Amino acid sequence: MALTLPPGLTPPEVAFLCEMELVTVIPRQRLEGLQLLGGPTVPLIPPHRTPLPLWLALLLKRQNRANIFPPPWLSPSSLDAILQLETSSPEFSDTPPLPHSTTPFSPPFLPSATADAPPDTLPYHWLELSTLLLEAASDDIPSADHVRRLLRDLREVRMAKLRAGVEVLEGGREVKMNGVGAMEVSEGRAFIGGVVDGLRKLGAGREISRREREGEEGGLGTGGEGDNEDDMEY
Repeated sequence: MALTLPPGLTPPEVAFLCEMELVTVIPRQRLEGLQLLGGPTVPLIPPHRTPLPLWLALLLKRQNRANIFPPPWLSPSSLDAILQLETSSPEFSDTPPLPHSTTPFSPPFLPSATADAPPDTLPYHWLELSTLLLEAASDDIPSADHVRRLLRDLREVRMAKLRAGVEVLEGGREVKMNGVGAMEVSEGRAFIGGVVDGLRKLGAGREISRREREGEEGGLGTGGEGDNEDDMEY
């Protein structure tokens, strides 16, 4: 018997896709390039910084063959500035701009977590990417404990903003989802779907009640006209 899977991507699947993001590594030893499905990687020559997929960077980090250079937005100063922006505005912070040059990558697999990433915006996979980096390369991230606290506060603020945005659905208005990350969408899908289904059932119940009420009023009106006609004939 086949299991019924929930619609959309689950959090583990989102975290798996996040490992395709590019990060910057600082090799500790020479390594030849690899032929991957997404294309060949450049040879690693210490101490030159090199962009690699996150899954390969984590593997080299666990083998003590490279260090991971944290993206600029994963610093206390940048996260604190983004947190202040999130708390002062009802909308989500902006996402990194798309590169203007020709690139073999497409959204959401963009080099938005490399050393050249903008420091004042959160990428699409910011939550799962920061979690993986803090788990495997916390020694490469300055003030890792402070970064964890800022990420926790930032996540709480953004989830509260997402729940508040869903409440406007009851009034028939739309919800602006610009800037929402992949893991936030996956985690909030069940909550948002439940709210939408509940509102749909409430709307259907109101429509049925309205039609029944109109039918009863129409029946009473028809009955009254018939009684008047009988009185006139008598």
